[in-house]
Formats: sequence, structure tokens, C-alpha cells
Amino acid sequence: MRAFSYARPETPAAAIEAFVAAGSGARYIAGGTTLYDLMKLRVEQPTHLIDVTAIRGLDEIATDGDMLRFGALAPMSAVAADRTLQRDYPVLVEALSKAASQQLRNMATVGGNLLQRTRCLYFRNGAGSASTANVYPCNKREPGAGCAAQDGIDRGQAVLGQSAACNAVSPGDWPVALVAMDAQLELLGPEGARTIPVAELYRPPGDTPHLEFTLQPAEIVTGIAVPATRAGRHSTYHKIRDRESYAFALASAAVALELDGDIVRRAHVALGGVATQPWRAAAAEQALLGQRVTPDIANAAGRAALQGARAGHHNGFKIELGARTVADAILIAAARNPA
Repeated sequence: MRAFSYARPETPAAAIEAFVAAGSGARYIAGGTTLYDLMKLRVEQPTHLIDVTAIRGLDEIATDGDMLRFGALAPMSAVAADRTLQRDYPVLVEALSKAASQQLRNMATVGGNLLQRTRCLYFRNGAGSASTANVYPCNKREPGAGCAAQDGIDRGQAVLGQSAACNAVSPGDWPVALVAMDAQLELLGPEGARTIPVAELYRPPGDTPHLEFTLQPAEIVTGIAVPATRAGRHSTYHKIRDRESYAFALASAAVALELDGDIVRRAHVALGGVATQPWRAAAAEQALLGQRVTPDIANAAGRAALQGARAGHHNGFKIELGARTVADAILIAAARNPA
């Protein structure tokens, strides 16, 4: 165990002030379902933890009006239980309810979940103890060290968005649904408040995979806003994994369709489990516009979604699996009764 200090401020401003005062070793913590795990593995070694769970007003859920809004501290399970979302936005509910276990969903927050780090086995298993430290080089964990996954076991690694420095998959389910639904992220930092698309939170690995997010120093997530849309009624989050529950996606797809009769007027499609960040599939969306959803059209859109995919040694199956996952999700979403 490494020593660290701890603070539990009661306002966002006090949390930011504490972070700035603590410097580069500070970390915000909410549910802790990712950070504590990484601390035990010695991947994360903060010197100061700032617990934000005492901040009031950041756990509110509002599902009326032109925007759906979720406070960053709202538990995943509470958002998934919202009756309006269950009726009008199954893509959001399914992305939450298919993640982790019920116990973790009760603890994890919707804001913290967006900042979940990769499950790459080389990232997590190379820093566990003094005897095993740095057995597996990882540029994300130690910049410039190299990437053991490039020539190693890469079955679970990305086929989209990877670079020579990193091919780790972005692990979340919730971020995929939010990217598909054009969600915005509300942030507060030393320079004030700002709003960015959730899609812009994630950096592609490039040559600097250790820089995963576009947050500024000391910035805190305060909320998530999702534009209200009738496409939510015809939506789904479809997740394929090695086992039915408690597993990360091999491939997943968030799909929402705005239909005029049975013709697609607008499509939202994003992929998970196959890319280094939540992956918006613009080519698949374009393939659906003006079309009546049929198995052939869905399959064509699925193939379009995986354009540019590049297989490694053991993960080539993900290209076909990803395409089929998108196609299945399109058919599920189109068949849902909006009444």
C-alpha cells in the first residue's frame, strides 16, 4: 500500500481548489470502481484523492424537456431504472444495464464511467508487484516503453483506430451509446465551465496513448446532456461477449433510428469493443438514409461500419463480428414498437 492523503469537499469549486493545490498526483474519485482497482495493480499511484461524492446536486436525473440531463454523480443503476428512459431511450438503458454487475452499477457513476481506462491485459498486468513490474511494456502505462500487445495475444484488441504505439480497446458501453446519441459533456475547471461533445472527450492513441482524454488539468465532469429525439424509441444497445454477463464487449453497437413510416430519415450508429475509442460509424448511418430496413440493407450498413478495419494476429474475427453486430442492432431497433 502506498500512502496518500484524502479530502472530501462539498462544492465543485472546493474540489477544483483541492486538486490544484495537490498538483499532478491528485485524482478525483466517485464510485471508485475503476480507480481502486488500478491502485491495487499499481497502474495508478495517486498521492492525493479528492472524493467528490459529498457534492450536492450532481446526482440529479432530468428526462423531460428538450434535453435529457444526468448529473455526473448519478449511479448507473439509478439512470437505468428511469421509467422515461426505459420507454423512450432503450439504447441508454441497455448500455447501462449490460455493463458490469448490479453491485458495480449501484456504485459506479455515469460521469466516472466515461473515464474508465482500458482493460488491455498488458496495461493491467505489467505493474502488479515489484517482481512483475514492467514485464509487459505498455506505452499507455509508461510512455515510450513499447506495446507488448502489438506482437502478443491481441484477441481482445482494437481493429479500428489503432496506432503503432497502442491497439487497446476503449472498454465502456455507456460512452458508445452517448456518442451515438450526440451527447454533450458538461465540465468545470479552474478556467470556468465548458461543454464538449462526449465524442471529443477521447483522444486517438497516435504516438501518445498515455494521453487518453481531452480534460484540462483539475477539470471535473459535472453532467451529461443528451438531445431529446424520437429516434430513441427505435433504438438498442446490442452487446456480444464471451459470456452472457459480467464481461466486456467483443463487439457492440448502439443504434437509434428516426423513421418516417418504415423509411430511415436519420440514423445514429456507434461501435464499441472493436475500436480504441467509442467509434461513430458515419458510413453506416449514410448507408441507411432513405432506405427501408431489410436484412440486406442492415448487412450493408454493418459492412460500412467496419470500413478501414485492420486485423492483428488473433482478432480478425472482430471485423465480421462487428459488422454482424451492427446489422443485428439495426434490425432490432427498426422492429421496436414506438407506441
